Amino acid sequence: MSTSDSIVSSQTKQSSWRKSDTTWTLGLFGTAIGAGVLFFPIRAGFGGLIPILLMLVLAYPIAFYCHRALARLCLSGSNPSGNITETVEEHFGKTGGVVITFLYFFAICPLLWIYGVTITNTFMTFWENQLGFAPLNRGFVALFLLLLMAFVIWFGKDLMVKVMSYLVWPFIASLVLISLSLIPYWNSAVIDQVDLGSLSLTGHDGILITVWLGISIMVFSFNFSPIVSSFVVSKREEYEKDFGRDFTERKCSQIISRASMLMVAVVMFFAFSCLFTLSPANMAEAKAQNIPVLSYLAKPLCVHDRYQNNVRDYTGICGFHHRTRGYLQIFLRSLSGDAGRLEWPDSEVRL
Repeated sequence: MSTSDSIVSSQTKQSSWRKSDTTWTLGLFGTAIGAGVLFFPIRAGFGGLIPILLMLVLAYPIAFYCHRALARLCLSGSNPSGNITETVEEHFGKTGGVVITFLYFFAICPLLWIYGVTITNTFMTFWENQLGFAPLNRGFVALFLLLLMAFVIWFGKDLMVKVMSYLVWPFIASLVLISLSLIPYWNSAVIDQVDLGSLSLTGHDGILITVWLGISIMVFSFNFSPIVSSFVVSKREEYEKDFGRDFTERKCSQIISRASMLMVAVVMFFAFSCLFTLSPANMAEAKAQNIPVLSYLAKPLCVHDRYQNNVRDYTGICGFHHRTRGYLQIFLRSLSGDAGRLEWPDSEVRL
């Protein structure tokens, strides 16, 4: 083979899209579907059509550029197999690494307490409203559910990752199916409500406040940061030796871009489907009750009776299913964030 043929072959190999790239694209997408998905339609839709259209414009840039910046931080380490803890220590020193890692840990850990409460509430709502059974003691239910998840955690990260892998895709499929099932019940109420003359940029219900609060929920809807470190390590081990760090960075950016487009499409379709189904009064009621959209759809008389008869019983299951996965995912986030400090064995998540 001539030198020119070798160069062409090498360039073709570099530009090819591998099966592992597809696996990681889907893996990042699956990890990103977080707790905010169920609260995002209410928070974004409460302000009407204009704010959620602005969030649609902002969704991809926020998802892509934030995760790409984190990936570049992980890529900047000298050790191709080094995780984010090692990279932070390399740049900021031992003390700086300890401080940043603990800040990350304590930013994530309180979410475990929130999930503990929401899992209990979701289970009890499903038990009483959908199954029609007598109310149970809240303390007993909370203890039982947390012990059940602690049982999974006790057997280590591998079992948690396996359980999460079974929970992620059914939930994503349920989001798409619920979004599609709502299409026959779409209405123009949210469009009719638009009055350009009365729009306010500031104030309690102004566009800026609504978009700002919606972005905070959007972070939980489009977040696969817990797995970025493992993703970068995997791609560096696969590409960096043969093609260099610049090519590895471009490949990581390409995968993150496709994963971001996929998750924005699914989440925003779900949000718009809920927005066009529920009236502004429904949105205001759900926001006042501070409940996720699936729980509101499962309530009697909130939307069309025929829709409720078809899927209402499944929304509670989807909500409980999602919160269980979310609890395990948040636990893995806090575990990987503190792994370097507490020396948890094999704490990084890999696909």
